[in-house]
Amino acid sequence: MNRVYGVLAEFDSISSLIEAAKEARDIGFRKMDAYTPFPNEELAHILGYHKSRLPLITLIAGLIGTVTGAGLCYWVHVIAYPLNFGGKPLNSWPAFVPITFETTILFAGIGVVLGFFAICGLPQPYHPLFNDPRFGLASNDRFFLCIEADDPYYNEDKVKQLLGKKAVRVTTVDF
Repeated sequence: MNRVYGVLAEFDSISSLIEAAKEARDIGFRKMDAYTPFPNEELAHILGYHKSRLPLITLIAGLIGTVTGAGLCYWVHVIAYPLNFGGKPLNSWPAFVPITFETTILFAGIGVVLGFFAICGLPQPYHPLFNDPRFGLASNDRFFLCIEADDPYYNEDKVKQLLGKKAVRVTTVDF
């Protein structure tokens, strides 16, 4: 027994893909994704890709790096190894700035990479759309729209009828 992932429609132009995506969104579909050989801002807006959580993840990781760097410097110079160099105070914050800055950048960079992977669901070596033999054309000259079966409004026959108006080919994709 095959589980259905969704309905995949192939379009020959970006304008027909955008029109189909608008129609699907207006009907109420939210679990859909488009695959094109180049980015399109209007299509991203239609699909609901308005905001990313990545800047927030970067900020939080950077703040953790700042606290870690400053805390590590304080612990080393004041608590663990309190050595007095040239009569300076043990808690001399200007000496802590380079390490604090570097740990902030390090943690923010690691946060960006890990956050990007988490948001995108990577690594993902297998995706059900790879089962469609023509899906490889999404990186060349074709445009695809997939409405997933998880969507509350999903009805395979109605989705095929909706997408079939403008699509060159409509097919069901199994897991």
